[in-house]
Amino acid sequence: MSPSLIAQQALWLDPFQPLADAVQAQLAAGGLTVHPVSTLEELQSNLAGADLLVIRLGDNIELLQELQALTVTLGYELPIVCRVDRRHLELVVAAMRQGALHVLPADDWSMQAWQSVMTLREAAQPTARATPKVARAPRSVVYVDPVSQHLFALAQRVAMANVTALIEGPTGAGKEVLARVLHESSARARGPFVALNCAALPEHLIEDMLFGHEKGAFTGAHKEHHGMFEQAQGGTLFLDEIGEMPIHLQAKLLRILQERQVVRLGGERPIELDVRLVVATNKDLRVAIAAREFREDLYFRISTFKLRVPPLRERPGDILPLVARLLARHVSSNRGLSINTQAQACLQAYAWPGNVRELENVVLRALVLCTDDVITPAHLMFDDAMPAQMLPQQQVMQPLMQSAAAAPAMPSAEAFYSAPVPEFLKTDPVWNAEAMLATTPAADVASLQDAVKSNEHQLIMAAIQTTFSRMEAARKLGISPRTLRYKLAKLKGQVLMSTAG
Repeated sequence: MSPSLIAQQALWLDPFQPLADAVQAQLAAGGLTVHPVSTLEELQSNLAGADLLVIRLGDNIELLQELQALTVTLGYELPIVCRVDRRHLELVVAAMRQGALHVLPADDWSMQAWQSVMTLREAAQPTARATPKVARAPRSVVYVDPVSQHLFALAQRVAMANVTALIEGPTGAGKEVLARVLHESSARARGPFVALNCAALPEHLIEDMLFGHEKGAFTGAHKEHHGMFEQAQGGTLFLDEIGEMPIHLQAKLLRILQERQVVRLGGERPIELDVRLVVATNKDLRVAIAAREFREDLYFRISTFKLRVPPLRERPGDILPLVARLLARHVSSNRGLSINTQAQACLQAYAWPGNVRELENVVLRALVLCTDDVITPAHLMFDDAMPAQMLPQQQVMQPLMQSAAAAPAMPSAEAFYSAPVPEFLKTDPVWNAEAMLATTPAADVASLQDAVKSNEHQLIMAAIQTTFSRMEAARKLGISPRTLRYKLAKLKGQVLMSTAG
């Protein structure tokens, strides 16, 4: 190796054949220290310290495109060297056009060839030993669960294909985050990302926002306005809640997608468009088509590739990383805050009907309630209106009982409602219905009001003794769990007073 060349750190990705130790030692002797990687996680964790990425292509350049998109998404500019089989040397031109630093035959191990790679690397970035340059701050996304990682990898492939994408998923699951991944993983990453919620604006404003208008097109149009299609030129236009778009605007949108041109309101001159469209919906558009609320021809135009964002309960591996990200966003850097294992178990057991938005609400409530540096189950306030079937008993009971044993603090309302009825309810004279009635003097039920109260108490205790949880008992009684909790507390106080007297 020429003494002018500086040793390089290279990540080595070969899906077809592992790197032999002898070859690795030979490259190291020539000044190229190689770190083999085999998974996406290994690649991501080692990008920051690498000077070069060496990959082996199959019979196409898809792997090169995917890795370019990945490094752009993470905010790195990392030169990529491709290795190709000699029978696929036609890929040399395609890889170089795609932006590869250099292309070598897969069986070429000569020091001259690899020193030429390092020479090109230094010419591309002459600094001696530096981490990859950051073109822009990488978007912080959380895709830890295997389901999310598969979705992320698929989205990156779709991004490079430059096709119209339809993102489906429940409200609050992160559809716009995925839309931004599509944008930032594509060749349009340096262009604008323009977003519009079709359900957030009145019908007469959506048309103007999308298509723009000429000066004097209507009363109050004192100057021309560029619509969002024009604002997104060279980039991506994201239309959220596309299922809420009025039917007559759907026809105009279909024409724009077909012609790739837009005409402003009050204008005559068509404007050529270079825009990628990404749309999202939480509705079943097939059902909307059957109800004549959505155009079938527009559906097939926007659904070239469909991506489904699953609800948070289907990707539990994302819950705690999302909590960590939310804490980092909302907690000042000088406050060290953590979540104990019992609280983590509660967060992972909950079904999250409101998805990531509800998770953020729970985290913010915990920050309000937590006065020290540890979040416990007592600080977690879930929505009271959560249906019982959304929280399976077998998933949550063990964490809740462990929490109760480890920390005698007041449990959350949801823990109180969902916990099974303890055995002491059947034996403790304070709570046992028969014992309670036996200790109640006959004179106490002489009046009609006392008789009603006594009957109410009997019904409550009978419901509790014949059901598994207080939430189920509340449903059986036809009252809310909050009301049941209040009545039980009041009943216990009355019985304690009567026994003390």
